[in-house]
Amino acid sequence: MRTGTQPGAPDDAAVSFDPLRPRLIRVAYRMLGSVADAEDVVQEAFIRWLGVDRAEVREPEAFLRRTVTRLCLDQLKSARHQRETYVGPWLPDPIVEEEEAEDVTLPLMLALERLSPLERAAFLLHDVFGVGFEEVAGTIGRDPAATRQLAARARDHVRAARPRFQVERQKGLEIANAFFAASRTGDMTALGAMLAADVSMHSDGGGKRNAALEVVAGFRRVMHLSKVLSVLFRKHGSTLVRAGFVNGLPGFVTMEADGEIQTTALEIEDGKVAAIYIMRNPDKLKHLH
Repeated sequence: MRTGTQPGAPDDAAVSFDPLRPRLIRVAYRMLGSVADAEDVVQEAFIRWLGVDRAEVREPEAFLRRTVTRLCLDQLKSARHQRETYVGPWLPDPIVEEEEAEDVTLPLMLALERLSPLERAAFLLHDVFGVGFEEVAGTIGRDPAATRQLAARARDHVRAARPRFQVERQKGLEIANAFFAASRTGDMTALGAMLAADVSMHSDGGGKRNAALEVVAGFRRVMHLSKVLSVLFRKHGSTLVRAGFVNGLPGFVTMEADGEIQTTALEIEDGKVAAIYIMRNPDKLKHLH
């Protein structure tokens, strides 16, 4: 059944497009890991929507989702080279919400980075957004059997990044608040009690702000760096802006001494902090100001 929407003025296109925009941005962001790029892709999809005979489009959401996905696939071709030359560890732009995201957490987004663009599209569209394989196949230009194989391979690769169990919301926030307090007051005993033996720290400065140029792995190394950072926090200041969930993980936003904000997200397993993700790249924090 056709929508009955007739091609015409831009405001006519906006009526059918705007309710779908948040969902389209979710698809684009999870494909690209960048808020600004996701918004640009969705805006490009709207421009294309303006030129379409909308009366001929039976399912606008499916049509626009296909358009957005294909634009993302084109963008990922150049993004792969940019990631290879990125300064230090790469993390996706932080999304800070009051509630935890259930579909794609930060560790899963990092796992998606190791997939080919087609594997990523097949996995996200089918496993995360619930799109049927027939539509996914048409979107990525593969037959359904090949699309199923792409999704299956992706599933195998990202299985380890799926949380074995979700930390209870309030408990996660309590750990995040305790982590903030211990790291800013220099209570290394309390901080050490929160960390897993194989904890890792990932900090993304993008070459724009000071950050470790590699992932810091292991309890002793993370504790040593935490001591150094704690001294700097106490000397120069670090103010809590808000607590919440950063890309689905308990965390917080802070204002640092240089006048820039940063986000910290904590991956928690068995009640311990298994990974710390710190975003310091100002280009990736603009949307939070």
